[in-house]
Amino acid sequence: MQATKNLYIWLIVLAVFSSCKKNDTSSGNSSGSVDPTPQPTPAFDINTINDTYADIAPFIDYPMWSVYNVHDPSIKKFGDYYYCYSTDVGFGITVRQGIQIRKSKDLVQWQFVGWVFDNLPSAGSQYITSKGGTPYNALWAPYVLKSGSEYRLYYSLSSAVARLSVIGMATASSPEGPWTERGIVVTSANDNTVQTNAIDPTVVTTASGDQWLYYGSAWDGIYILKLNPTTGLAANSGDKGIRIANRGFTNGNYNGNIEGAEIIYNPDQKKYYLFISYDWLQTKYNVRVGKADNPQGPFYDYNGVDLNTNIDHGPMIVAPYQFTGHGGWQGTAHCGVFDDGNGQYYMAHNARPSVNSYFMDLHVRKIFWTADGWPVVSPERYANVPDSAITASQLTGNWERIQLDYQVVPGYSVEQVSPNLQVASAITIAANGTITGTTSGTWTYAAPWMQIKWSNGNTENVRVDHERDWENKITTTLVFTGLNNQGTAVWGKKR
Repeated sequence: MQATKNLYIWLIVLAVFSSCKKNDTSSGNSSGSVDPTPQPTPAFDINTINDTYADIAPFIDYPMWSVYNVHDPSIKKFGDYYYCYSTDVGFGITVRQGIQIRKSKDLVQWQFVGWVFDNLPSAGSQYITSKGGTPYNALWAPYVLKSGSEYRLYYSLSSAVARLSVIGMATASSPEGPWTERGIVVTSANDNTVQTNAIDPTVVTTASGDQWLYYGSAWDGIYILKLNPTTGLAANSGDKGIRIANRGFTNGNYNGNIEGAEIIYNPDQKKYYLFISYDWLQTKYNVRVGKADNPQGPFYDYNGVDLNTNIDHGPMIVAPYQFTGHGGWQGTAHCGVFDDGNGQYYMAHNARPSVNSYFMDLHVRKIFWTADGWPVVSPERYANVPDSAITASQLTGNWERIQLDYQVVPGYSVEQVSPNLQVASAITIAANGTITGTTSGTWTYAAPWMQIKWSNGNTENVRVDHERDWENKITTTLVFTGLNNQGTAVWGKKR
């Protein structure tokens, strides 16, 4: 299994970061400064947001990247703006290292701000060099938060040496910087110690002010580490924490990757939610979630099983999908979860168009909460569509429905070559309370929730909402999202 994971690290670099080559050096003197003269940004038109963007891929066009070249987003609302921090990637070009920063007032129109760092952070680089490695010329998977008046940015830096990685932290007095390194939070090394890979940080702050960091990729699952809330660094220097989540094995090998944790506390639900990404980032990448009463867990899946048990867990609430007339989206994971300050939660994640999976786009989706406290996400990206009451008569007509089923394919890039797109099928919702498709059933509606009872015994409770039809560039349509009685996510879109 060690050899497989060594290969996995190399293939991440080849499939994502080498194909989307990053610049060797920064040419700026302060956060966000670059040598190339940027091109003017045209007036915003939502209909110009396409799946691919080769025409503006050159680095000189970075002000127009908006939702493009985004991987592993961390988004928070600071003041009037949502700020997005993301991995150093670019389609088919050399990009500078430093963690990209964007901002938006509406989660639809994004403005490129700059970079967190001008060069690789010295503390992280020195750690990797001291262990005989050479740091990659790219920073991965940042996480941002505000602690008091201080903004804290956690970054991941890795190397070609298996598990030789580091999570460090920088601070600023503004979300746009300038940022100052504060030190190393946690490290991992290529030795026989039982440990996970020190990348992909996320942090939660409890009501009492305690802070916990969750991190990890492959090897030994997701770990939790107590922080010193005053400094933002590890409460105990050198501590790596303990494992809090894992996934299943087939014949002694992982069923696929486990990484990209995101943690939140929802005060309305009075629960902590741990979101985790499964599988290969370019194909089958998908999001799972568990919930707990306290940040140290245990976190439980839909079936009440501890996430730290060596099985695959659900519910899976985002996965590669394909609506009719569209090529589909894959690599739909490594999420950031955040709220607007008024109780509305969103999920942001990277996604890759199946027509060319080297493009990397930012998707933002509304989150809704089921009656039993599970998050479900909109089948369509957020487009700031005006909300209004939806009547039962509006539901009747032809729809597309996607059930997010899953097939285990143990391995990484070599084995998981198919994205396993979950494909839409046609259903018709009739005014007489019946529903037909590949099977038949009945429906009832107590706004905004619709219940569908299928003849095969499955029951689906789905939340109906307005959203943009991105596949057909239609300003608004009806959509639904929810779970069935087996904990499987279902999506729908009215034609």
